[in-house]
Amino acid sequence: MGDVQTTRTTSVDRFWERFIDLARKNGVKDTAVRWYVRHAERYLKALSGKRLAEHTREDVTGYLESVGRIDGIEEWQFLQIVEAVRTLLVTANAKVVGEVDWAYWLDSARTLAPDHPTIAREMASRRVGAADEEPVSGTRFKEKRNAPSALDGVRRSHARLMERLAAEIRRRKYSIRTEQTYESRVCRFILFCGGRDPSEVGADRIVAFLEDLAVRGQVSASTQNQALNALVFLYKQVLGQALAELGDFTRAKRPRRLPVVLTRGEVARLLEQLDGMPHLMTALLYGTGMRLMECVRLRVQDVDFQYRQIIVRDGKGQKDRVVPLPKRLEQPLTEHLEKARALHRQDLEQGYGEVFLPDALARKWPKAPSEWIWQYLFPSGRLSVDPRSGKTRRHHLHENGLQKAVKRAAQLAGITKKVNCHSLRHSFATHLLESGYDIRTVQELLGHADVSTTMIYTHVLNRGGQGVLSPLDGLA
Repeated sequence: MGDVQTTRTTSVDRFWERFIDLARKNGVKDTAVRWYVRHAERYLKALSGKRLAEHTREDVTGYLESVGRIDGIEEWQFLQIVEAVRTLLVTANAKVVGEVDWAYWLDSARTLAPDHPTIAREMASRRVGAADEEPVSGTRFKEKRNAPSALDGVRRSHARLMERLAAEIRRRKYSIRTEQTYESRVCRFILFCGGRDPSEVGADRIVAFLEDLAVRGQVSASTQNQALNALVFLYKQVLGQALAELGDFTRAKRPRRLPVVLTRGEVARLLEQLDGMPHLMTALLYGTGMRLMECVRLRVQDVDFQYRQIIVRDGKGQKDRVVPLPKRLEQPLTEHLEKARALHRQDLEQGYGEVFLPDALARKWPKAPSEWIWQYLFPSGRLSVDPRSGKTRRHHLHENGLQKAVKRAAQLAGITKKVNCHSLRHSFATHLLESGYDIRTVQELLGHADVSTTMIYTHVLNRGGQGVLSPLDGLA
């Protein structure tokens, strides 16, 4: 009997030795290994009635969902738990390892930052400049581990001007990306002027700044134009000063770039390398022509199965539009919604279930944040604390996870093009034109303000090299 007990103990010790070795091979530091062991032991304790080889996908995801509801759990802690459970199952050669969408759970560890486009405007209704309230924009004064940069110093020394700039931008309902860009360009201009107030400098300094960007900074034409637009907005809308004629200045050369377009075969190979939620989201990007953030921020009510359409709300330029719902995605989307609804019910049962609502809708409709129709179509795998309001909510999946998944899938598919999520939008437009749809229809589906923007996709219709047959192909 003693020999059996000794053998069992030795076997367990060897298992944990293999677990630790695998964790170290995966880059886990020695100081963190003990925490991986503890996370693995807690998982085993939660499923003590089953052998590791018998664990199912529902067992793993159910455990991760329960852990994801722990109030106040940090991003790094959830990431560590997911990695520990996966390492444990790999060590045991459990079949369930290949059935769990680990990429989804690892991406679910990401918490939306205060300056994320989804939530960055929640505090916009606060009175600008109030002494007892935080600045109007959460993009400033973020805690940093490294030393403050020169731009941080400008933000602090010209805090009131930055608040006025943000207020004017938000009054015109510009996007959060535009706000961040304008603020950064104005701060760099102030730094270029030696910290002087912009109201004290003239048009000659603006010209010098723009030329410096082009000549010394070697920035692109779009970056120089962004800086010009930001300064024009600052002087006209914030400072109330009409800029004098800027005159000629060195402009950055604007290159004529063609979009990266995948063939239909390459899209099919790309999708073959994906599964789970990344596959569904990637298929939607290609099948609808949506932008990345438009897809990520979809809500349940935006999917209309009866009319086979998806409503893209508050897209670029604050425009709503309708895109087609691919027929082959109806069944996968229905199954996905069933799982998401079950997750929402569990959240409600445990006192959670709220979601972020923009534009003060939560104050107008207090019960709406908990309603099913307002939930995100692609929810995160865990609850997290909203960095603005402090409420525990279930946000949408972080977009970085999908970007990494698409890039990795392109490499596995052997596609020798610079593939990203936006190239799927380019491919959608080009393939529609190839199929004979008129350019105005494609313009509406993409949400372009001007048809000239859509015209760039006609390049592929020339059938390569402007439709010219190479003389090499004419040789006998």
